[in-house]
Amino acid sequence: MFRLLCITAHPDDEAGWFGGSLRTYRDRGAETSVICLTPGQAGSYRGSAKNDRELADLRRREFAASCEILHVSKAIVLDYPDGQLYRQELNRVVYELVLQVRQFRPHVILTFGPEGGVTGHPDHSMAGTFATLSFHWAGRTNRYQDQLTNGVRPHLPSKLYYATSDAALPNRQPLIFSPESAFIDVGQHLETKIAAFKAHTTQQPLWELFEKDMRRRGAHEMFHLAASLKPGSQKLETDLFEGTEDGD
Repeated sequence: MFRLLCITAHPDDEAGWFGGSLRTYRDRGAETSVICLTPGQAGSYRGSAKNDRELADLRRREFAASCEILHVSKAIVLDYPDGQLYRQELNRVVYELVLQVRQFRPHVILTFGPEGGVTGHPDHSMAGTFATLSFHWAGRTNRYQDQLTNGVRPHLPSKLYYATSDAALPNRQPLIFSPESAFIDVGQHLETKIAAFKAHTTQQPLWELFEKDMRRRGAHEMFHLAASLKPGSQKLETDLFEGTEDGD
């Protein structure tokens, strides 16, 4: 069975940028996991929450509902501070993600590029940075050797992809996106993806903007192949698991 891991920053990222691919590959029989680094407790849109803790609880529940719609096999929300990922000790975050990679053993990892996705959010940029180091370090025996007990082994995924786009959201600072190298048809799950985003009810003020952008992008999600076990020149892919082998 193929395994697909998505590493994000906030609840709702999984739906807005990766939801179509997560549901498409789950329907094809892949095991999927999403690791969200923060519970989104510093969000501008707070629903009925009276404080950050209440908002975090609300957004954790919304994340679970979204992942259920997307049929995600394993959904995890960590507890790093929203809006403050750039202040976190890099080694601490990467350590935790490396352990998750070694345990889940994905063939493919999806995350944000260093520009921070179409919003340019710095938390997205940092999530991608942490995920990139985790991709490279999880397979090395000289990284975090203390994890290699009780059946935990090094694991190097086959491919790392950054979500990319042909345009940023309106009225944002300039963004430079990584070139598209994978074009994934998610057309049959566009409505599912929108429904998963709308499971984040605290974010209702953003629904119209994000739905408009999702429909503009239409029946596909775009990714940039950032690293691959198989070297060579890039070609436009239509399958994230192209060139990988099923199994461990």
